[in-house]
Amino acid sequence: MPLIKHGKLVEDTWHDTDDFADVQALAALGPVIVNLAVWRQHRDAILALGGTLGLRLAPGQTPDIVAADLHRFSLIALEFARFTDGRAYSQARLLRQRHGFKGELRAVGEVLRDQLTFMLRCGFDSFSVDTKRQAESILDAVAEFAHWYQPALDGAATIPALRRRAVDRGEAAAPAGCAANWAY
Repeated sequence: MPLIKHGKLVEDTWHDTDDFADVQALAALGPVIVNLAVWRQHRDAILALGGTLGLRLAPGQTPDIVAADLHRFSLIALEFARFTDGRAYSQARLLRQRHGFKGELRAVGEVLRDQLTFMLRCGFDSFSVDTKRQAESILDAVAEFAHWYQPALDGAATIPALRRRAVDRGEAAAPAGCAANWAY
């Protein structure tokens, strides 16, 4: 499956698995993403592996239930089961704002171009899609928005869009009608 990370198509080095038949087999995979059920049942054995670890949360699973272990994960994958189910947006905001999660936040499942900007603004930085065509469409969407009117969780500068556009045009002063004492 194609993976977009930080606005670029990249190779996915993570292995998403629901199986935990053999600890050694899991260790041989390299970076692994486990679901919440596997994590809860085999937490100690997984930690004993010492590898790079990711967690996949389904739409109804709040990040609060693994808050004490979030520092153990380099990646959290949040599932978009259907395009009409927006719980992953709330999960993303909780992870970034309430829990201070700094690792990779990946959208999986029904990742749609039309919803990409909302995902970016909630703090997602990677997107797993089904086809190369979807990946190309999403890459186009990433490039469409360069300026935002409000701050969010995507790390974009919080300089107002109107001022940023003026700077992009090479204007040193604030645009006409704007307060000249803005703090940047």
